[in-house]
Amino acid sequence: MKKRRKIVVYIATSADGFIARPDGDVAWLDRPRPKGNYGMGEFFRTIDTILWGRKTYDRSVEKGVKAAGFGKGIKNYVFSRQPQPSLEPGVEFIGEPIKAFAQRLRLQPGKDIWMMGGGGIIASFLDENEIDEFVIHVVPIFIGEGIPLIEAHHRAVPLKLLSSRCYPDGVVRLHYSI
Repeated sequence: MKKRRKIVVYIATSADGFIARPDGDVAWLDRPRPKGNYGMGEFFRTIDTILWGRKTYDRSVEKGVKAAGFGKGIKNYVFSRQPQPSLEPGVEFIGEPIKAFAQRLRLQPGKDIWMMGGGGIIASFLDENEIDEFVIHVVPIFIGEGIPLIEAHHRAVPLKLLSSRCYPDGVVRLHYSI
C-alpha cells in the first residue's frame, strides 16, 4: 500500500505565538543552534516539496535566500492570488484552490511536504483540512506583537501531542497531529 504524503508545518514561534515581527523580521531567531539544529537535518530528509505563502517567499528572496538553495530535487510551490511565471528553477506559482491542489499533490509519488508558512497560508490549509502535523519550536523570547502562527479566524482544531523535546537553550519542540 502506498504511503500517503503528509503536509507538515515545521516552524518556530516566539513564546507568545508569533512567527515574525509585524514587518516580517525574524532576527529574533538568530541564535546559537545546538548540535543537530533542533532536528532540522533529520526533518529535511523526510521531505521533497516545500509550500510557501507569497509574502514568506518574497521575504526570503529579499533576504537572499533562494528556494533552490534547499537542494536539488526539492519542488517549491508559492501560493499567490496573482500567480506569475517563476524566474527561479524549481519554483512554481500556484493560484488554484488549496483543496484541489493538496489532494492532487498528495497523489503524486514522493516524500512528505513541508508547509513553510506564513500564517495566512497555514490558516488556509488548516481550514481546508489539508495539514496533517505541526512541529512547533517555541523559542524562549516574547516579541510582543507580530504575525501569528495561524492567521486569526474563529476555529477549534483539536491536536494530539505526538512528542515533545526540551533543548538545553530553552527551545521546546512540540509535535502534534491534527
